[in-house]
Amino acid sequence: MEDSDGEESIETPELPLEIIVYIMSFLHAPDRKEASLVCQSWYNASQDLRFQKNVTFSFPASASSLELVRGLGRRSRCSLIISQLDGFSMSRSLLLEVGLCLGSKLESLALPGSSITEASLLALLPRLTSLRRLDLRGLDSLFMSGAFLSREEHRRQVSSALAGLEELDLSDLRYLSDLTFNRLTGCTPCLHRLSLAGCHIAFEFDPYRGCPVGALEDSSALLSLRNLRRLLTEQKSTLIALDLSRTSITPESLRTIAQVQGLVLEELCLHGCKELTDYSVEVLVKHQPSLQRLDISACTELTARAVVAIARGLKSLTHLSLSRDWRITEKGLADLLSLSSLRSLDLSECLHISGAEIVKGLTGSNTARAQLETLNLKSCTYIRDVAVFSLTKLLGNTLRELDLTSCVNVTDLSVCAITTYLQGLVVLRLGWCIEVTDWGLLGMVEPTKCDPDEEKGDKGPRFTRTFGNMGFFKPPRLPFEERPKLVTQDDLEQFKQQAGASLLALNRLQELDLTACSKLTDSSITQVVRYPDLQRLSLSMLPEITDATLLSVAWHCRSLTSLALSHCPQISDRGVAQAAPYLHRLQHLYLSCCNNITDRSLFLLVQHCKRLRTLDISRCKNISVTTVDLLQSQLPFLENVHYKFIGGTDLTLTL
Repeated sequence: MEDSDGEESIETPELPLEIIVYIMSFLHAPDRKEASLVCQSWYNASQDLRFQKNVTFSFPASASSLELVRGLGRRSRCSLIISQLDGFSMSRSLLLEVGLCLGSKLESLALPGSSITEASLLALLPRLTSLRRLDLRGLDSLFMSGAFLSREEHRRQVSSALAGLEELDLSDLRYLSDLTFNRLTGCTPCLHRLSLAGCHIAFEFDPYRGCPVGALEDSSALLSLRNLRRLLTEQKSTLIALDLSRTSITPESLRTIAQVQGLVLEELCLHGCKELTDYSVEVLVKHQPSLQRLDISACTELTARAVVAIARGLKSLTHLSLSRDWRITEKGLADLLSLSSLRSLDLSECLHISGAEIVKGLTGSNTARAQLETLNLKSCTYIRDVAVFSLTKLLGNTLRELDLTSCVNVTDLSVCAITTYLQGLVVLRLGWCIEVTDWGLLGMVEPTKCDPDEEKGDKGPRFTRTFGNMGFFKPPRLPFEERPKLVTQDDLEQFKQQAGASLLALNRLQELDLTACSKLTDSSITQVVRYPDLQRLSLSMLPEITDATLLSVAWHCRSLTSLALSHCPQISDRGVAQAAPYLHRLQHLYLSCCNNITDRSLFLLVQHCKRLRTLDISRCKNISVTTVDLLQSQLPFLENVHYKFIGGTDLTLTL
C-alpha cells in the first residue's frame, strides 16, 4: 500500500475489543473518558460493564436533555441526577422520557433543586421496576398538600415498582407527616438505608395538638417518634443505616430508637443534634454495639466521656466523626486509636486536641492499633510538628488522606515528615498553614538566618541613631516581620541534585490544598507540583505566585478538574493564554479578585475549556457583563457563574 507521496505505508491492524478493555482497566475514570474519544472501537470498549458499575449521569432539565436520555437507553443500567425540574410541560416530557427509555434499567434517581408535581412523579415511579435508590430530598412540592399517594390505586402501582428499593432519602422535607410517611414507606418494604436529616420530627411533644407525641392517631401535620419507631420495628430485619442529622432528637428519644427489639444498625448519622448528651451516647453504644460508622459531629454537649464509651463499646467501628465537638479533650483518644478496625477519624475543629493521646494509642502493638486511612485535624491549633512527625511515622503504611488545614503551628518540618513517610497519600490539605515555605515543599533546609549587619557574639546593647522608637535600644524583631530567605537559582540547582524527599515524592496525589500559605512562591510550586493524576488544586491567596506557576501546573497536571487561584494578584491573561490549551478537563475554575484577568481570558476559556461547569470571576474589575453573557451561551455544561462586582463596580454603593 502506498501513500500520496508514493512511499509504502503499513496499515495498523485493529486491536480486538478485549485487548482495548484490558488496557483501559489500568486507567482512572477521567483517563478512560479521554481514551473513549479516540475512535468507535475505543468508545465501545469504554462501555464495558466493568466500567459502568457506579456511573451516575447528572444534568439539569432542558430540551437538550431529552436526546441525552434517549441515548442512555442503550445502556444495560443507569443512575441519574436531574436538577431544576418544575411543573411545566418540558419537565413532564423529560420525566416521561426517563420512564419510557430507562424504566427497567434505572437503578438510582435523585431530583435535587426541583419542584415537581405529584402527578409527574406518579406517572414515572410505576415504570422504575429496577430502582434501588430514590432521593426526594427537599421536594416540598410533593408533600405540601398532604395528599401524596392518598389513592389506593396509586399506592398499589408504586408498591409493585418499588418493592426492591433499598435506599430512601427524605432529607429536608418541611411538610413530611405521619400520613404521607406511612404511605410512602408502605410501598418500600425492604429498606436498607433511610435518611430523615433536617426533617421536622416531633420526638416528645406535639405542638399542634398540645399533647405528648403518640397520644392520638397518626398526624397529618408532622412526623412523630412513635411513627418512626413503628417503621423501624417493621423493617428491622433489613434496615442497617439511619440518618437523623439536624433534628431535635433528645437523649430519651435516641434511647427509644436504640432499644427497638431486633434492630441492628451498622451506620448512624446524628450530625448537629445539639441536645444529645454523654448519657445518650452511652445508651446508644450499649444497645447498638454493631455500629461501624458513627457521625456525632457538631453535637456540642458531648465531652470526653462519650469518646471513652465509644472506645469501650464499639469494637467494630470503622468510621467516626467528632468534628466541631468543642468540649472533647484528649481523654479517651488513646483507647479509641487502639481499635484495630478504625479506618477514618474526623477531629476537625476539636480545639483541645494536641495529638499526644493519638500518638499514644498508635504506639501499641501492630495488631491492636487503628490502621487509619483518613485523618482530619482541621483547625486543631494545638497540633505541632512533634505530633505530625510521630503520626506520619506510625501511619505511613496506611494513611491516604490527611487534612491539616488551619493548623497554624505546623511548619516545614511537618511537610518534610509527610513527604518522607506518607508517600501513599492521595489527598493532602495544608490550607492556612502560614508557616509553610518554599523550603518545606522542596525538602531542603533553609540556610541559617542572620542579619548581615550583625556580628557574631554578644557585644552588649545596640543603640539606635534616633529616638523615634521612644527608647535607646533597638526594638526586638517581631515574628510577623520575619520572612524566609528567598530561594535562589543556585538553591534550585542543589534541589535537583539532592536525594531528599520533596513534595514530588507524593506522586499519587489527586487533591492538594495550599490555600493562604502566603510564603510560597514560584520557586517551589513550579518544581514540585507535577502530578499526572492530580484532579483538585487550590493555590488561592498566594500573593507571590505568577503566570509561571499557572503554566507549570497546567503543563504537568493535565488531569485537573478543579483549580482555585482566587486572590492571586499576579495571575494575568498571559498565564491563562499559556495554560488553557492544557486544561481540557477543567470543570471548576476560581479566579475571584484577580484584577489582571480581562475579557481575553474568558474568550480563551470558551475556546479550550469546553467542560467548564463552575466559574468564579467575582470582583475582577476588568471583565464585562457582555462577555460573561457570551461565555454562558457558548459553554454547554456551565451551571454556576459567580460574577458579583465585576467591571470595576464601586463597592461603596452597595453599603
